[in-house]
Amino acid sequence: MKTAMKKQTLLQISLIIIVFVIVHQKAILKLISDWSADPNFSHGFLIPFVALYMIWCRKNELAEISLKPSLAGIVIIVCGMVIHMAGNLGSEFFLMRFSMIITLSGIIIYFCGFEIFKKVLVPVVYLIMMIPIPSILWNQVAFPLQLIAAKLSSQTIHLLNIPVFREGNILHLANTSLEVVDACSGIRSLTSLLALTGAFAFLAPLSTAKKWILFFSAVPIAVAVNVIRLTITGAMAVWIGPETAHGFLHDMSGLIIFGAALILVYLVYMVEMKIEKLQE
Repeated sequence: MKTAMKKQTLLQISLIIIVFVIVHQKAILKLISDWSADPNFSHGFLIPFVALYMIWCRKNELAEISLKPSLAGIVIIVCGMVIHMAGNLGSEFFLMRFSMIITLSGIIIYFCGFEIFKKVLVPVVYLIMMIPIPSILWNQVAFPLQLIAAKLSSQTIHLLNIPVFREGNILHLANTSLEVVDACSGIRSLTSLLALTGAFAFLAPLSTAKKWILFFSAVPIAVAVNVIRLTITGAMAVWIGPETAHGFLHDMSGLIIFGAALILVYLVYMVEMKIEKLQE
């Protein structure tokens, strides 16, 4: 009897997965295309695997919870399908992609129940990190970040006794001008750092409040390291030559600075761990 029920459940899960992939085929293929073509969202390839690892780390807790399938999951699945159809009719890929997460939530609730869903809620919500931000929102964030990065880096360059004049997002130096373009706004490193820090905070043995502090520490850290990168680029352009502001050295500085950002996140974690031990 149990074997027959297991086979029936596996058959249902297999059918739902097949239908899920068929229905969301267009959104999935476009998502993969965006990850491949746009370096701002290339981290999206890793997000599903990181989410699965986050769930796997909770396997012992999940094993202790009894399965309590809920028909409420069907309602959530239907809502996901409606959102998907609305997005498809309006050619709004963000809605189509977001509907996948809602549908997935409904599937988990239908087969496993709300108790298990609560345990995997964070990994499921974490999947939002794989969805490219709509252009209208991206531009609203990127351009202000460009101006902030340009302003702070110009002030830092001044501290190095290097003459610089800022005009909007353009830094005019003695021998060249540097434009803080979209790629240099810091939003790319911010999205990637938030994705990595989110997973790290979830797995870290910290209190809920400290997990959130660790997660949001990625924002000032990303801004700070981007300012440092722009300052170094400006200094190299003056002291070595304008060509150092482009090409290999420029790209390498991005990787090095991002590595520094990860180290800073880890230092925040270490400080929080010491505070937590003192509070015990």
